[in-house]
Amino acid sequence: MNPIYLDFNATTPIDAEVAQAMRPYLEEYFGNPSSAHSYGAKTKMAVENARQQVAALLGCSASEIIFTSGGTESNNYAIKGVALANRNKGKHIITSQIEHPAVIEVCKFLERQGFNVTFLPVDEYGKVNINQLEKSITTSTILISIMHANNEVGTIQPLYDISEIAKDYNIIFHSDAAQSVGKIETNVRELGVDLLSIAGHKLYAPKGIGALYIKSGTVLEKFMHGANHEQNLRAGTENVLEIVGLGKACEIALQDLQKNQEHLHNLRDRLLNRIIDNADLASTSFKINGHPLDKLPNTLSISFKNIEANTLLSEIQDKVAASAGAACHSDKIDVSAVLTAMKVPIEFAMGTIRFSTGKFNTIGEIDQAAKVVGDALKRFSPNQQIAQVELTDISNIKLTRFTHGLGCACKIRPQYLEKILKDFPKVTNPNVLVGLETSDDAAVYQINDDTAIVQTVDFFTPVVDNPYDFGSIAAANSLSDIYAMGAKPLFALNIVAFPENRLPAEVLKQILKGASDKCAEAGIQILGGHTIEDNEPKFGLVVTGSVHPKKILKNTGAKVGDVLILTKPLGTGILATALKHELLDEKTHSKLVNQMSMLNAKAADVAANFEINACTDVTGFGLLGHLKEMIVGSGVGCEIYFKDVPILPEAIDMATAGVFPGGTVNNQQFVDDVAIWNNLPDIAKLLLCDAQTSGGLLFSIAEKFQASFINELLKSGVETAACIGKITNENTGKISVKKE
Repeated sequence: MNPIYLDFNATTPIDAEVAQAMRPYLEEYFGNPSSAHSYGAKTKMAVENARQQVAALLGCSASEIIFTSGGTESNNYAIKGVALANRNKGKHIITSQIEHPAVIEVCKFLERQGFNVTFLPVDEYGKVNINQLEKSITTSTILISIMHANNEVGTIQPLYDISEIAKDYNIIFHSDAAQSVGKIETNVRELGVDLLSIAGHKLYAPKGIGALYIKSGTVLEKFMHGANHEQNLRAGTENVLEIVGLGKACEIALQDLQKNQEHLHNLRDRLLNRIIDNADLASTSFKINGHPLDKLPNTLSISFKNIEANTLLSEIQDKVAASAGAACHSDKIDVSAVLTAMKVPIEFAMGTIRFSTGKFNTIGEIDQAAKVVGDALKRFSPNQQIAQVELTDISNIKLTRFTHGLGCACKIRPQYLEKILKDFPKVTNPNVLVGLETSDDAAVYQINDDTAIVQTVDFFTPVVDNPYDFGSIAAANSLSDIYAMGAKPLFALNIVAFPENRLPAEVLKQILKGASDKCAEAGIQILGGHTIEDNEPKFGLVVTGSVHPKKILKNTGAKVGDVLILTKPLGTGILATALKHELLDEKTHSKLVNQMSMLNAKAADVAANFEINACTDVTGFGLLGHLKEMIVGSGVGCEIYFKDVPILPEAIDMATAGVFPGGTVNNQQFVDDVAIWNNLPDIAKLLLCDAQTSGGLLFSIAEKFQASFINELLKSGVETAACIGKITNENTGKISVKKE
């Protein structure tokens, strides 16, 4: 059963009447509207009928409507068109801090072209101050662009008042009305705007279609060049199918506007009241964002104090679909620009959820959704008595739904961690052979001339849905640090954080079993551990190993002339993210689990027979992050050849589709100061920085051993071992990344 959809501000389903109106232009009428014959005449009539339908909703002439590919293009055309057509008059633009990126980014682009932009602040309700706007006007102001209604909190701006000011100063006035058209009155004559943008998919029309109202007499520089389509204002053969859909959607919106407003308003208020009642929320534990009166009828932005929005959404996502206003990471909270501009306190902003109702929602759905949200909030309440979840069949439980981060990708940013550790006192005990002076993930303490103890700890949130697989992967990842030091594991201890009020005990049992079985494969046992109650499941191991003091491998010591050998392919962070979003097929899912649960023991056994100058395992900081630590610590430079780096092909596909974890982006920022990219494509950069979970070992070894070392690795079963680069004395402390 699909979750209840309460994210209509993000997009809307296509209305059945809209789809019916479109169907003939998908199956039968295919002519080019510019053609003179009957095929063209049929589609030309359809386009012009749709233009009339859009104009009727906006209260303007059909000649003032042009069709675009969506709200983003409409905003781009309006803002750039005015700027370029009027730059001889001035180069100042006024907008607000809470606009959609389709306005903000256009204005930032124009700033780089020499225009000046004023980004107006808003009050606590998200409203622009009219007096402040007027004071911001200069003799060179040519455009004011203020959205009609905000997509996150629903606040409606006083467009008519702004239009009066714009007229007084002879300034063109544009409004992004993507969120308001179809929900409230948007008569352009009454609003007083010169330009107004529409996005079809926000009012039950298809994606990829929009419109721009251009008041008669308003001059824009042409945006799309080519033939003289759309009154010679926007080149390109008309998208007849979707134009018909937009026209029909506008006709329905006008016809049902009052009825839908009342319906949406009632559902929104019912949802709020039922959530408060079901969760037994105190008035101090939540905050409603947006203007109390001047607000879209369907939008409920609610902030829950000291609750992480992504964690709450993960808890309810199988039953309710909504959006977060903030993303919480291990060391920081990314609050939306809108909430930041409204100065919503961080303890509330971090727990902001946007629910947006739609005309197809029912009272029954609202009541059910409120119960789901209310029950989840109770489980997160610090005052709630913990009640263990009793469930024996856990086959339908998906662990990645219970966390906002994924594995090593959710670790603290490396650049942040460096700032903390630099102030720690230096280790002076002579028996400590490896401590804070290197970036190794383990400590080594010498017991006697023949033995040193290696100890490492690693734990993280689920990267896969199956509890047993998660335990196995976490164990393999923890053991990897032992192998990277050239040591043999002796025993392990569990580290467990578990939400017993969210997950049944059987889940924890399977996590522990997966870890135990993986440790048995490594020849050791888990002897005990420590557990705490936490809202997110987390698991890992403290592993103790032993090594001869003279055979310790460190991530420092790489020498000029060495080659770099990597034993496992990259891409696990990207694929784990794809898994969380249900984008992987079963074959790729199985491949990912096998990759991450594979021990690095075989590679370590082979390395024991060679003279290794430096070694590290590639995990949360990504290949280049760990390589940065190696070359900086070794005082050398290196070259990496992208074509030689083993990468899971499915990860390349997902990265191309824009799927990658936040940790991967942080890793790229971490290495930007040392990476010489040599025009490497952005996707390739992200792949090299992908936050790995239980990744391979990276060896720095003399070139003369390259062939025999790789041959032995392959013979041992390390099938993806590859030489990916070399250590140089050029550009010390830098990583030069070349395509080949």
